[in-house]
Formats: sequence, C-alpha cells, structure tokens
Amino acid sequence: MRISFLLLTASLCALVLLLAPASEGCGPGRGYGKRRLPKKLIPLAYKQFSPNVAEKTLGASGRPEGKITRNSERFKELTPNYNTDIIFKDEEDTGADRLMTQRCKDKLNSLAISVMNMWPGVKLRVTEGWDEDGHHSEDSLHYEGRAVDITTSDRDRNKYAMLARLAVEAGFDWVYYESKAHIHCSVKSEHSVAAKTGGCFPGDAQVILEGGATRQMCDLLPGDRVLASSSTDGRGPLLYSPVLSFLDRQPNVTKTFYVIGTDAGLNITLTAAHLIFATDCTGGAGLRTVFASEVRPGQCVFTSVGEPRSQARLSVVTFVEEQRSTGLFAPLTQHGSIVVNGVLASCYAAVDSHRLSHWALAPLRFFYSLMGPSEAQSDGLHWYPRLLQRLGKMLLDAGHFHPWGI
Repeated sequence: MRISFLLLTASLCALVLLLAPASEGCGPGRGYGKRRLPKKLIPLAYKQFSPNVAEKTLGASGRPEGKITRNSERFKELTPNYNTDIIFKDEEDTGADRLMTQRCKDKLNSLAISVMNMWPGVKLRVTEGWDEDGHHSEDSLHYEGRAVDITTSDRDRNKYAMLARLAVEAGFDWVYYESKAHIHCSVKSEHSVAAKTGGCFPGDAQVILEGGATRQMCDLLPGDRVLASSSTDGRGPLLYSPVLSFLDRQPNVTKTFYVIGTDAGLNITLTAAHLIFATDCTGGAGLRTVFASEVRPGQCVFTSVGEPRSQARLSVVTFVEEQRSTGLFAPLTQHGSIVVNGVLASCYAAVDSHRLSHWALAPLRFFYSLMGPSEAQSDGLHWYPRLLQRLGKMLLDAGHFHPWGI
C-alpha cells in the first residue's frame, strides 16, 4: 500500500516536471500564472484547403465508407442537430441538413460558438448537410453525414475567408474555401477516429530478443530483453532493454493501424497516435518524434538492418497506408523505445513529445526496476498512463495531444 502511495506521489511530481519544459518549449500554456496570448487567425484564401492534402486521404477526412440511406443499417449513425445557434437551410423540407455524424455535429456546434464570438449577432448557417437525393459527386462525404456546406447567417461573403479559418480551428478534419457562395467542411468517419486513437502495435508485430531471435508482440513477456535505442532521441547505439510491463494490452481487439514502409524493405505497423522517430533524412536538427499519422513519404525513420545491430540507420519512407489488424500491445521498456519489425519507435503515444513522456513515466520505470517486471498484468490500459492522461488533459494545453483524442 505504501509503495502504491509513493508511486502515485511520484506520478504527480512527474506531471510537474512534464509541465515545466512544455511551457518553456511550446509557448504560453496553462499553469505558472501565464495568460494565453490570443492566437492570430489568418483567413483562408479562395480555393485554399486545410490541411493541404486531398479530402479523402489519410491526412484529411479519409476515404468514403459508402452512402447512407434512410433504409440502411448505418442510418442510426446519423444524429439530428437541433442547435438553435445554427440556421439550417433545409430546402428539401425533410430535415436532412440537420442529420450528421456525432463528430460532425460536435465540430459544427463548436464552430457556431466561434462565429457568434467573432461576429456578434451573426449565426452559422448550413446550406447542405446529409444528402439523400444524389446532388453531389458519387463519393461525396455528404452522403455519409460527414460533410457540411456553410455560410454566415447574414450571407456576407467578405466573412467567408475567416469563416473557413474558424472551421479549421473548430476541428474539422478538412476545410475548403470551395466557392464564393460557401465553405465546405468534412470530418473523419466515426469508425476511423475510434480505431486510430491510442498507441499500440498489432499482435503479429515482431521484436528482436537478446541473442537474435524474433518474437511476436502477442507472445512478448515482461522480463524479455528487446532491441531498443540507448538514447531518448533515437540517435544512440542500439542495445537490449528489458520489457518492464505493458502500458496497454488488448489481444482480441481489431483496429485500424498505419503501415509505414521503408526503402530498406522494413514496414512498421502502429496506431495513429503512437510516436515514432522521424527526420528530414539529413539526420540533423530535423530529428524528432511524431505521431504515426503525421509521417509522410520522403521522410526518414531509423531501421536496424543486418549484423551487428549496434547502430540504427536512416531509411526513407516510401509509403503510408491503413491496415486492419488484431491485437493492441504497448510494451514499456527500460529505455522507452523499441525496435519493431526492424524500425525504431517510441514506447509512448498520445502526447507529442517522447522526452516528456519518458520523464512522466520515470516513476513507473523506477518502480519496476525495484520490484521486478510485472508478471501478472491484466488486459487493458495500465492504470498509471490512464492517470497521466487524465491529469494531462486537465493541466496540459490540448495542442500537446494527438488531434484525434486520447
């Protein structure tokens, strides 16, 4: 009982340590009495879209999942939006424009508040929502309740460029200043978002054990020594680090993973919010940890190829794609990193800094170094990272977390 209390106290201290560098390195944030400076909003230009990728790609709202009709099973995925701060054109007089996915509804309601704050007396107006009449292109996200076309209630076109920026800030996954008459916004599917949160590897991912043998992630045990990096930035020599516990372990869950392929022929599979060491391929100041969902072809990651496995080398990312796999495994090593399928990755997820996460997990690593690796861990998310997530969401700026949530 005393050990658990000490560990809990240490975790709170770790959060204090985490907050200090976060506020120093990332500008004003919550804490230390600093007041957040207002963010300068830059309107979108006509025909500009954000992010600067195609709407139906991984980095934006993602691929279509098929039309939803009133008679389909998926119709229950749509929810009506009766927010009185939003005007719905509803020219069909069927209520269709009010139907949307929950994610779209949440972003739209958030945008409605921003519009009233920006222009007192003006409301958000939706001209097109869910489409059941075939008015859009074949693969339009309007057919799934994942897209809306918007204006302001006063229809002042001089406001539309800023309206687009407000939509970006409200969290829409893709915003397009599509025409002089409206702004187009869309979101990821509910299935996609739910599948991509968290940070894990699939059960069939392979690690390298001391001695050179490989083992699948689903068979990995606390106490096993696996190939990892000796430094917190990925640059150090490789060594064999003991697995102390699992931050998350769900053997029977099937989720969507990102597959990151390299020119070395090594492909790592991990969830979107998991951190991986990446660089601009110069190996210099561009080295950082990024979420798997942010990795793009042309960047470089660290790989371990051939013998001896004493040093990782840079390999170019050749593709990034989605894949459904079974099992969620997030092993925690003493050094906070792990080589999976020959590619070096962090043990951490959700928060955008490997170094900060490593500091925050220091009490847990210290506990297991004293007591020995966890031998009887139950499935599910470990209580310690669950606690850190809750504290972090209260104390850290939201910008430190993966944009799809934790």
